Amino acid sequence: MDTPWLLMVIFMVITSSEYSDTAEYHCEDLDLEPYNLLEGEAFYIVPYGVSDNESDEFLWYKNSSQIDLISTNETESVHFHRGKLFMLNLTTENSGFYTLRQKQSSGKCYNHHVKVEVFREKMAMELLYVEIHNSDVNKKIVCPDTVCETCETFEGKLTWMKDFIPIQGHEKFLWVYNSTKSDEGIYTCACTWTYNHKVYKSSGSRRLRLKDIVVPHKPEIIPPTNKELFAEGGSEIKLKCSVYCGINVEDNCDASWYINEIPSIQKVGYNQTKNISVDSLKNTFSTAILSIESVSSQDFQTEFKCVGKGTYEEVSQTFTLKRRESIIPLIIRAVCVLCFFVLVAVLVKYTAIDLSLFFRPYLALRNHKTDERVYDAYVVYQTQSMDKATEDRLCQFITKTLPYVLEEKCGYRLFIHGRDDTPGEDHLQLVEDCMKESKRLMVILTPCSGSEITDQRNASGQGAVIGGFAWQLGLHHALIQREMNVILIQLGDIGPEGYTHLPLGLQHLIRKSAPIRWPEGSRDAAARNSRFWKRVRYLMPAIPAKRTQKPLETIIGSSPSER
Repeated sequence: MDTPWLLMVIFMVITSSEYSDTAEYHCEDLDLEPYNLLEGEAFYIVPYGVSDNESDEFLWYKNSSQIDLISTNETESVHFHRGKLFMLNLTTENSGFYTLRQKQSSGKCYNHHVKVEVFREKMAMELLYVEIHNSDVNKKIVCPDTVCETCETFEGKLTWMKDFIPIQGHEKFLWVYNSTKSDEGIYTCACTWTYNHKVYKSSGSRRLRLKDIVVPHKPEIIPPTNKELFAEGGSEIKLKCSVYCGINVEDNCDASWYINEIPSIQKVGYNQTKNISVDSLKNTFSTAILSIESVSSQDFQTEFKCVGKGTYEEVSQTFTLKRRESIIPLIIRAVCVLCFFVLVAVLVKYTAIDLSLFFRPYLALRNHKTDERVYDAYVVYQTQSMDKATEDRLCQFITKTLPYVLEEKCGYRLFIHGRDDTPGEDHLQLVEDCMKESKRLMVILTPCSGSEITDQRNASGQGAVIGGFAWQLGLHHALIQREMNVILIQLGDIGPEGYTHLPLGLQHLIRKSAPIRWPEGSRDAAARNSRFWKRVRYLMPAIPAKRTQKPLETIIGSSPSER
């Protein structure tokens, strides 16, 4: 048998012997340890928990399509020495899964699994170790443990780089004082070490990010925080819970809904969505929106609690749902109230005179100021030419109807021009004295014939002188001296010419207050409680002049019989 075949047989026997031995052991698989490495560098791996006990047996192999045993020959780029794996001058072909089988003298067996991935680009994000990200003013950048352990074991030299440009520093940690945005970047610690008289390099990188200053604040539920919310049964509603937590506290700010002390996510029929927002001033807000697809009667008896959690504290606010009243009853009530006030206004308008006459005796007595004038009204009427029908109507009203109602039924005292004049007495003086002793001026208006109107328009200087001196004096007292109020009563139709035949002063009074029209022919025309006479009584004095009991003689100077 030639030499090559002999060596092959010996190798197969040894290998089969080793595998038969390991088969007797049931090895426990430990957690996988991943390593991301840079092509061209060297790596020294000691799996976590491996102790260099002389009685333990170690075997490294690479898992591929078949078990690839790793050599212990130190001249090879990948070899092991007991529990330590050396990977020198790494290439992408070295990527893969590696296993260390450790047999202890106690009979226990462990499989340490390692995953190695080799990258060609030093800027690969996968090569970065844990990022440094905090709000401290002074930043401490620590070299990764794998690089530090390699450097300590082989007494290598440690250097630092920022964004792969060398900077000062030879310790296993680097301080960046009073850090600013310009200090952000990738910091790399590199160790050059010697093994078997050859120099190798191992490195590890971390990214530095500056975190804004954090200012925690006691959680504050943002208004409106009305404890009662209104909803309609069967409708959809969304309840909003917003909480302010401070400045730059995104990781410690939470708003959530609880339903009868149970988180809403555990309740069927409710859906909660959350959102974290930060404004331009870095204020942090958390918002939780609870959606109720269909408000049920049970929801009106449920307690909804908005809970806000901050960095150190927690606050809450309880809400309840109230059934919103339908707008239809409100509209009906509003319409009813409006109709009531309209009805009251209409009633007041049409019954104001009746109410005034009803309460007048009581109010008049209470607020009565002595008025010693003898007559309640001085009655003046047109005396110029009239047609026969108008003259008869005026005579009937002046001599019968007016005295009957106002004097006999109502107790007023009237001075009627033409009726109460005393023959032979100074007419002008009598008119002036009686006018002064009258509280009202009652003017009876009648239609005027066309010829009369023409005559009045052609009158010189004085204009219309209807009624003569009594009219002029009465208008003087009413308009200029303002000593008496005027009551205008119209008999019959005034005609197409209107009131143009009357004096200008009287026309002015008519424009201010429309005359009361006498309803001739009405059945209740002579009744004191008819609409016409109520209006006349409303304009008359509240207390008739008869109650003053002032003798007429003191006014005129002598009794009527003596005159």
